[in-house]
Amino acid sequence: MKFKNLSDKPIAEVQSEQVKVWKKEDILHKCVTAREGKPAFVFYEGPPTANGKPGIHHVMARTLKDSVCRYKTMKGFQVNRKAGWDTHGLPVEIEVEKQLNMSGKQDIEKYGIKEFNQKCRDSVFTYTGMWEDMTERMAYMVDMKNPYITLDNNYIETGWWILKEFFKKGLIYEGHKIIPYCPRCGTGLASHEVAQGYKEVKTNTITAKFKRKDRENEYFLAWTTTPWTLAANTMLTVGPDYDYIRVEMTEGDEKGNIFYVAKHLADKVLGENTYKILEEMKGSDLEYIEYEQLMPFIELDEGEKAFFVTVMDYVTIEDGTGIVHTAPAFGEDDYQCGRKYGVPMIKPVDEQGKYTATPWEGRFVMEEGLDIDIIKWLAGENKIYAKEKVLHNYPHCWRCGTPLVYYANPSWYIEMSKLKDELVKNNNTVNWYPPYVGEKRFGNWLAEVKDWAISRTRYWGTPIPIWRCECGHLECIGSREELVNKSLEKIDMSVELHRPYVDDVHIKCEKCGKEMSRIPEVMDCWFDSGAMPFAQWHYPFENKEIFFEKLFPADFICEGIDQTRGWFYSLMAISTFIAGKAPYKNVLVNDLILDKNGKKMSKSKGNTVSPFELFDKYGADATRWYLLSVSPAWSPTKFDEEGLKDVISKFFGTLKNVYNFFVLYANNDNVDIDNCFVEPSERPELDRWILSKFNKLVKNTTEYMDSYDHMKTVRVITDFVSEDLSNWYIRRARRRFYADEMDLDKKSVYATTYEILVGISKIIAPFAPFIADELYTKLTGEESVHLAYFPEADMSLVCEQTEERMDLVRTLVTLARGTREKERIKVRQPLSEILVSGQYEALIGDLVDLIKEELNVKEVVFDKELDKYMNFQLKPNFKVAGPELGKHIKSFGKELANLSPKEVSEKLDSDGFIMMELDGENVKIEKDFVDVKIEAKDGFAVAMENNVFTILDTKLSPELIAEGLARELVSKVQQLRKQNDFAMMDRINIYTAPDEEVKSAISKYEDYIKTETLANEIIFEDRGDSFDLNGHKTAIFVHRV
Repeated sequence: MKFKNLSDKPIAEVQSEQVKVWKKEDILHKCVTAREGKPAFVFYEGPPTANGKPGIHHVMARTLKDSVCRYKTMKGFQVNRKAGWDTHGLPVEIEVEKQLNMSGKQDIEKYGIKEFNQKCRDSVFTYTGMWEDMTERMAYMVDMKNPYITLDNNYIETGWWILKEFFKKGLIYEGHKIIPYCPRCGTGLASHEVAQGYKEVKTNTITAKFKRKDRENEYFLAWTTTPWTLAANTMLTVGPDYDYIRVEMTEGDEKGNIFYVAKHLADKVLGENTYKILEEMKGSDLEYIEYEQLMPFIELDEGEKAFFVTVMDYVTIEDGTGIVHTAPAFGEDDYQCGRKYGVPMIKPVDEQGKYTATPWEGRFVMEEGLDIDIIKWLAGENKIYAKEKVLHNYPHCWRCGTPLVYYANPSWYIEMSKLKDELVKNNNTVNWYPPYVGEKRFGNWLAEVKDWAISRTRYWGTPIPIWRCECGHLECIGSREELVNKSLEKIDMSVELHRPYVDDVHIKCEKCGKEMSRIPEVMDCWFDSGAMPFAQWHYPFENKEIFFEKLFPADFICEGIDQTRGWFYSLMAISTFIAGKAPYKNVLVNDLILDKNGKKMSKSKGNTVSPFELFDKYGADATRWYLLSVSPAWSPTKFDEEGLKDVISKFFGTLKNVYNFFVLYANNDNVDIDNCFVEPSERPELDRWILSKFNKLVKNTTEYMDSYDHMKTVRVITDFVSEDLSNWYIRRARRRFYADEMDLDKKSVYATTYEILVGISKIIAPFAPFIADELYTKLTGEESVHLAYFPEADMSLVCEQTEERMDLVRTLVTLARGTREKERIKVRQPLSEILVSGQYEALIGDLVDLIKEELNVKEVVFDKELDKYMNFQLKPNFKVAGPELGKHIKSFGKELANLSPKEVSEKLDSDGFIMMELDGENVKIEKDFVDVKIEAKDGFAVAMENNVFTILDTKLSPELIAEGLARELVSKVQQLRKQNDFAMMDRINIYTAPDEEVKSAISKYEDYIKTETLANEIIFEDRGDSFDLNGHKTAIFVHRV
């Protein structure tokens, strides 16, 4: 058959046409059905929010996912790939609030929950078209027709069932816990959410003076980074076993005043030699000593007791004063201390984070400048001992960027702390890539797991299915059927489970018979996403019989590093309880994509990259390949468009050139590839070498992909195509394609090249699906490479000796070519000889002709004593060795001069180090401690790498110069043929006006020149442009005949 040429249309157009073909043929469905009956490979897609635009980081994550799913399909697994949409949560609400110019919950309730939630429902699919377009254009093969959607009633119903299972086990409770709260969003954040929003900020800190109630001029000093919480102070807390001192100031503005501080911190807080100690005591001795309220804006109710010293073990003396300002409304430790001592909670801040009963009523507590006003007030009351600005990390809302406020808020919790041991145990069954994420970041998180605050006082989310009676009884509903059966209103199975509809449903209290109403909170949207293994299949209401056999757990998931405390956690938390096992077996964690300077991408910096523009300019294959090749997925990826261009030229351009070369000659010879098969053992050594290299490539890529190492995979493929296949095999074999007869040798080169190209199209299919499919279908005529099987390494075709021989020749050739370049001697200029070590003669003696042709030398000389052509010199590398050797550096230089330069050089190359006795000690000398200089003797040029030497004889005789001129002329004529678009087999006449030296060379090598250029005649006539032939200006013109 005739092989088709690769498309020459613009890359975006070619790939767009391929997408249409895949959709028409429903390739995704065929990929699944073609593996019917095969083992399942379960993949979970982490759902994106479709009300935001996709970016380059989404291309990275989806390339990783897609390549694994394609690879596993080609390895014979059945891989279902269900897409998903995350449709609930604050990001959606905030977007709608912006559209409606709202500024908080009051505006939403005024607008109407029903109307607001409908806007949210409409908005979640704002950018669906853009997401689907990106998905198709980057060839992310995932089922977008039947996605799971978290707002779907079936999905919500499974979420309700899961929550009821927790409820039945007594693991859900309502509590007043100190939680990080976002005043802007009006909701608390779970601990894993808080971890995502830390920012470095400058804060005004103060050391406040709390006056002892029963004495004059005596104060407890307490340090705080949050002056706004001082209005809620009700206690001071000390460590029971620490030493505290009562001191009188002897210097400064506070002279005569008496302070209480931790002894360990006294000098740091008060200054050295500025005080005298009056008394020393343990922290426990200070318990119940009263002090005056620091900021008397809120009065306690009659009978309530506060403003005294308490004792708690959490106090440290690492910083501050050792005395902790305690406000139960704004800290978890503070809250627990208040409960222990029965101290009331002062909470002068509302749900919007604004002051109520203070001079700053109505102002947001984190408002810029408010801390200054508070400090001014305290200073006016003489209640500040010191103030200082410090830089520290403070948590901000990961959704809207507002600083979080910590205070007691009613919330519903899942008691995850009771499942801690199971979580840790299940995590130990997971393969994390890289391992340290699972062992350290995620593992440590689970080991200290906190109870999960699952409720959000918001509107657009999965309603928590708990009904409350005024008698205090709680009931959790676990299905629509249960709700329909228990509802006092007439509803059916089509009931809408979102607010406000479900809020209108009431049930009868089984305890007192009164009407129960649903609590108003909705679920944390991380609960939605964590429920997906079950909810995407509407388990247990559907698919119950196949769920644990075919649908759970996932063999593979992949998301960003930020999900360790997000999706990864919520999946593990829910599955550990529901299924008793981890929800995933293998987790690939990808890191951020940065700009080329290592800076985080952001619109404000103008350093973002549009994936759509990249697809238009370079195509999806190159973009995917580049992203995978830059660094391991779990390391930050620096994106540089120049690197993307390099990938196109080095890999994709090279691969296309090899294909085009094969097709040109195969079609010219009307090759029937089925009739070209030659047993591998009967093929020439060059063919056996590339087959050996290819099968080793298959083995390596399989091992790398089985361990989710994409970078190593694409890099080793790139090296094979550019170096082994193109730069050596095809270049060395090209003359075999020119042969007139279709003999065994020519059949062999066609068969080998064809087999390698088909194999490469399969190997690259998971990563570069477009070009892989085009190559495969045009080579084989089959439907799609994505239905094919991944190559299996045939280790019987791997021959280490063949590879060793050819690789040694390549090393020698590479070294000698480097020498030519360094000496500025063109490869077209013949040289008399190359000298190599005699130890290689037995191994490559029969490959001398290959070396001669590659290097354009007349002779290859094997000499066991290369030393006579070289001078070795050793010198200490003081810059590197000095810091390491220290006192031994002088004797190092002296002793090094006494060693054999050649022996040291060889030892350093083979082992990477030598041992030397310096000043009576045995010291390890690393390779980079020594500068090894090798110089060739006159008339020769030497190169060395890994103890392999080449020595070129660079002296040029008149005969060598003449041949060099002839070869230079051939090169220029070939360039002119190409510039004039002559066909491969066109005959020509050459017109030239040379000087006498060039003319003599042409006469001597006339037959060679004519053969190489397909010239009928060489005519000495000045008809063309002038060219430089090794310093000789020569006119050259070609004419097709």
